[in-house]
Amino acid sequence: MLRIGMLTSGGDCQALNATMRAVYKSVRHNSKEPVEFYGFEDGYKGLMYGNYHKLTSDDFVRILTVGGTILGTSRVPFKNIRKPDENGNDKVELMKDTYERLALDGLVVLGGNGSLKTANLLSQEGLNVIGLPKTIDNDLWGTDMTFGFQSAVDIATRAIDEIHTTASSHGRVFIIEIMGHKTGWLPLNAGIAGGADIILLPEIPYSMDKIVEVIEKKKTDNTGRFMIIAVAEGAISQEDAKLSKKEYRKQLENYVFPSVSYKLAAEIEERTGREVRVTVPGHTQRGGAPDAYDRVFSSRLGSSAGKMIVDGDYGYMVAYKNREIVKVPLAEIAGKLKLVQPDSEIIQQAKMLGISFGD
Repeated sequence: MLRIGMLTSGGDCQALNATMRAVYKSVRHNSKEPVEFYGFEDGYKGLMYGNYHKLTSDDFVRILTVGGTILGTSRVPFKNIRKPDENGNDKVELMKDTYERLALDGLVVLGGNGSLKTANLLSQEGLNVIGLPKTIDNDLWGTDMTFGFQSAVDIATRAIDEIHTTASSHGRVFIIEIMGHKTGWLPLNAGIAGGADIILLPEIPYSMDKIVEVIEKKKTDNTGRFMIIAVAEGAISQEDAKLSKKEYRKQLENYVFPSVSYKLAAEIEERTGREVRVTVPGHTQRGGAPDAYDRVFSSRLGSSAGKMIVDGDYGYMVAYKNREIVKVPLAEIAGKLKLVQPDSEIIQQAKMLGISFGD
């Protein structure tokens, strides 16, 4: 009997269900021995406290196109994983106990950076673990693509698309705040796809003077009746980027704006006299059905994970590199972020199109 556990951890996204479906189907179709799957509810919390249920074929019917996760999810920050829970229990030992009590042969973790750091820790503790790269931010080290990213880009792009007509009608500057706290892959791609004039990313600190210069120049060229600015939620000014983390956190304590986008809007209005509006698509970017790309991509990733389970090949994250599905050791990717490089090809190409990054 082959006994496999699965959990989804961290923020939800499109194609979580599609990926789990592919893991389940590929193992069931290729294992030479009977298979049992157990789904842990609400991420690592389910593994800690033994909240799980047995998964059957009925659970995977018609979920290829369904967003979210049938298992539920939660965030258990890696920085707190070694801290005792409210009852004084060791969280890692609790997870190991559940794994051993169910006599699992392997554990599949669908998660992003923090979730896969915990997956690597469990692997180092002796558990058989396979990771799958889930995040709308596309910021996981060791893979060119994560599932959920393309679907989120589509949603963020549609948000920008639908702003164009009202921005044009009123001659306004519109700021669309796109998810991306530490990395800017989502606002970068959505900004290019949506025809943004300015894109602000966490990796490229912006100059307010430069932003104003771009706005005024477009007005002078008679091409600036309206402007679209795609802003990552983690965008930062050049002045703030020079602060230490402690100084910056202290500054945020006295922040009077809901987010950086509203601060930018106030500054642009004050310095240019232009009317500015802010739109925040927010969690819609995580929601809804996965697009066709993510359905195919997650099916390929899940199928490869299924093969690794059948082969008894653990300790890896299934990744996509150079247009091929490969496996990368969890120890190599844990704790590393894939950042947008300011001198990268995509940034230079965007600048050739006249897109400003405020630098």
